[in-house]
Amino acid sequence: MRVLITGAQGQVGQELMLSAPPSWQISAFGSQQLDISDAQQVLDNIRQVQPQLIINAAAYTAVDKAESDSDRAYAVNQQGAHNLATAAQSIDCPLLHISTDYVFDGKHKPPYTEHATPAPNSVYGDSKWQGEQAITAICRQHIILRTSWVFGLHGNNFVKTMLRLGQERDALSIVSDQIGGPTSARSIAQALWQIAQQYQSNASCPWGIYHFSGAPTCSWYDFAEEIFAQAAELQLITNIPRLKAITSSDYPTPAQRPAYSVLDNTKINQQLNIAQSDWKNELNSVLRALKDAQ
Repeated sequence: MRVLITGAQGQVGQELMLSAPPSWQISAFGSQQLDISDAQQVLDNIRQVQPQLIINAAAYTAVDKAESDSDRAYAVNQQGAHNLATAAQSIDCPLLHISTDYVFDGKHKPPYTEHATPAPNSVYGDSKWQGEQAITAICRQHIILRTSWVFGLHGNNFVKTMLRLGQERDALSIVSDQIGGPTSARSIAQALWQIAQQYQSNASCPWGIYHFSGAPTCSWYDFAEEIFAQAAELQLITNIPRLKAITSSDYPTPAQRPAYSVLDNTKINQQLNIAQSDWKNELNSVLRALKDAQ
């Protein structure tokens, strides 16, 4: 099975490389090797590799920076998705694509199903939603995997930020009124490989949009509390800072975040037999790996 991976140097991209099926032929490109916003680059690389499956882990994910750098955010998240979908369709190749809970405005409960109408309230969220629409319109064989609050061993993420700030400060103020599901990059990569293997086995797949995120639901404050509790137990840190719960209005950011972006994982479990990940267990694995790397 020949698989082309974009965004190979990102959080999920690196986990995809680490967990790829050993007998498969993987062609992986970071943004330096393949800029997905360049249609000709995309077409040239796909024609050269002739993949049987494409996994797009490339994205512009700097949520706040996107508000002032919208041209680049749309170039990667919208035009990049369009370019990959066009190239994939031209060789009749399936495209697996990662999207986000930020396509929703976070003003509704209960958890968002795949049928909920996107209403992004940030440039990042809108650029990802535009990318989704391009893929669904162009590429017949596609899986769009919406996920949330991604963390892992590689790249920059909330877990690493908390550990760094915890060593630098005695007290931290953490937003407690944004609710979601932390999701490890490793579990996302595993879910994508499960989908890929189902496709290889069946020469098809129930194509469409799926939600995949970690459980249980929590706030950023809850997440931070668990990070420090586990890190202290593993003796990864020597100091647990005092945590103060604050509201989103107490911590204004350039981009508006969804207040409630819990994703319903029923569809992916029923149609693809992929279980929701337990983020606390995944967090423990990340922290143990960081400890071993010290």
